[in-house]
Order: sequence, then C-alpha cells, then structure tokens
Amino acid sequence: MTTLSKTGQLKDLEGREKSLRRLVELSVTLNSTLDPDDLLQLITATATELLDCEAASILLYDEKKPRLYFAAATGSDPAKLAEIPVPIDSSLAGTIFRTNEPLILNNVEQDPRHYQLVSDHVQVKIKTLLGVPMMIKDRTVGVLEAVNKRGSGFTDSDAIILSVTASHAAIAINNARLFWKTQQALKKVQETDQVKSRFLTLASHELRTPLGIILGYATFLQQDAKGQLSDHANHVLNAATQMKSILDQMNNLTLLQTDEMEITPTRIPIQDVLGFALDEVKYSASRRDLQLVYAFQEDPIFVNVDPEKTTLAFVNLLNNAIRFSPEGSEIVIGAADQGESVMAWVQDKGIGIAVDKLQKIFEEFYQVEPPDTRHYGGLGIGLTIARGLIEAQSGKIWAESEGLGQGSTFKVVLPKA
Repeated sequence: MTTLSKTGQLKDLEGREKSLRRLVELSVTLNSTLDPDDLLQLITATATELLDCEAASILLYDEKKPRLYFAAATGSDPAKLAEIPVPIDSSLAGTIFRTNEPLILNNVEQDPRHYQLVSDHVQVKIKTLLGVPMMIKDRTVGVLEAVNKRGSGFTDSDAIILSVTASHAAIAINNARLFWKTQQALKKVQETDQVKSRFLTLASHELRTPLGIILGYATFLQQDAKGQLSDHANHVLNAATQMKSILDQMNNLTLLQTDEMEITPTRIPIQDVLGFALDEVKYSASRRDLQLVYAFQEDPIFVNVDPEKTTLAFVNLLNNAIRFSPEGSEIVIGAADQGESVMAWVQDKGIGIAVDKLQKIFEEFYQVEPPDTRHYGGLGIGLTIARGLIEAQSGKIWAESEGLGQGSTFKVVLPKA
C-alpha cells in the first residue's frame, strides 16, 4: 500500500471520528432543546456542517391536509417556506417520504421530480441533493434534505450520517411538540382556574351586601314576630345563614387557590381546636338527632397551628359527617399524641366511601352523587378546603372507609408544639 493511499485512509478515519463526535454532541443538544424554532434551526445548521454542503431543510408531514411543508431551511424565512405546498406524489421529498429510503441525486436539474418553485423561493440553484426520511419507530414524520455538497457529489457515507441525524431530529421534534402541547394545555387550565377564581371572588363579594341586609331584617323580624310569622322569619334566617356559610366557603377556596390565605401558627391544645369546631356544629347535629362523642384525653396535647383556620378545617369535616350520617347515629371526634405529631379524627356511621373514591372526594366540586339525583346538599368544596388548610400547615389529611354503607373516618396529622 502506497504512502498516498495510507494518508487518504487516515484522513477518512479522522473525518469519520469527527462526524461521530459531532453526532454525539448533536444528540445531547437536541435532547436539551425544547423550543421548536431553535430546534429546527439547530438541525439544519448541524446537517450543513456535517455534510459540508451549502444548505439543509426539514420538511414535515401535515396529517390534516395531507402534504409536506417546509418547517425550516438554511437562510430562509420558515413562515414563507411553510406557504409552499410540497406534493407527496410528484416531488423528490414526496418520493423519499413514500418510499422511506434515502435518495442521492448529483444532477438534480435533470430529474423531473425536482420542484423548481422551492429553488426560486430560497434563491438557491440546487445542483446536488441528498434526502433521508425522518422516522419515529415505524412512522415517517418528515424528510431531512441537504443540497449542494461542496467539492463533489453526495456519497453513501453522507447518507448514513444524515440518516443518523434525521433519527435524532425526529425524536427531538416529537418531544418538543409534546412539551409544547403540554405547556399549552397547562396554560389553558391556568386561565380557566383564574376565570373561576375571579368569578368566585366577585360572586362572594357581590352577594355579601344583599345577604347582610336579609340577615339583619330576618333577625329583627324573628325577635318581634309571634306565631306563624315567627316560624317564617326563622326559615328565612336559617336559609340566609346557610347562604352566608356557602359564601364563606367560596371565599376560603379562592384564598387557598391564590395562596393569599394567611396562616399564623400558635401553640394551642388540640382539644381546644376540636372544642371550637364542635361548638359550631352542635346545632346542626341536634337537628338530626346526632350524638357527638368525645374520644380524647383531658391532659392537653399541644399543636402548633393557626387556631381559626384549623377549626374551620374540622368544622368542614364535622359538617361532612353530619350531612352523610343517618339520623340518631353518633359521630366520634378523637385525638391522640403520636410523639412528634398529633393525630385527630372524625368518624361517622354514614353512607361510607367506595375505595376508588377515597382520593377523589378531596377534589374541588366533587360530588358522590350524580347532580340530577342528589339526596345530600353541599357544593363539594368543604373537604377541598379542609385539605388545603391542613396541608398549608405542614399537616396531612386522608379518608378511610371499608366501603359503601360502612361509615368513614377522616384522619388529620398535625405538627406537635
């Protein structure tokens, strides 16, 4: 073997090593680039560099049309390129897409499939062309083309390099698309949540003034009225009080969603917190002949919580138990020292919870019954608010039930003071 041929082989090996290194670098960069426009420009620039050619372009498949369209090309405006429809049945790119095979043409102008409109638009006279399909598993998603190799025509070695580049590019483009779709979906969800929060805030604010007037007049009427008129006033007062409770719940939910609720931890016995909550629900429990049973020790068990917010959380748990308990049954409220934390619970003998619904019941506006056949009231936000208030204080809350008709127990773990 002559010295000249050895030198040529050495240069060829060095060139392949450089290409392989660049392909590895490309793979790393592609997998860390999630902006679609930056990604497309990176692919065309890398393909141009690797093959030492004048330009490269990416054509992607549009499933809705269906057709190919230019997503990017060296030195061209992607928006203007995208306006050029590339027929699948009568173009070079279409041939590559249909056959799923690389195509090397070192005399493009003589090929009838050459799409002259593209050459005119990018203002590049295409002499030589190498195109390869872009595949994801068994699905072709587009075509990667390189044109006008400097010095000579394209080779089979060039086709291998461009095919590897196309494989990396197809996966990266698909990942970027999925990321973009996820971001758009999250944005829509956030916008929807903002609209909902604004509505809840406005509704709560606008209804408070007329509701305050109703409560005031109903109170005066109840004090002065007698007989049947007193009963009517009592009904109005109860309904208005219930409406005020709903508005308070809506307002609390909005504050939790917007992270605007202030938490002021205080060292306080858990027994006091549970006592405050029991005082608020005694009337509701007595109307349904429910017995509230205490199950905690007399020695104070101190917790480090916001008394008002934690009381509200247990009021919501107790109201939930009252709503779903049969008349004449009992509700147990307990607490126990667990060393570094304190557990409290509310246990009822009500309708129970299906195992697959133990997590869903804490979701906003979730109802255990279909809306058109409901037997129990409520907006479906009491448990959501309870969870938000407990978790905002580094606590935990969950539900336990052996199934429908078996009652349920809501357990809360709070930081010990």
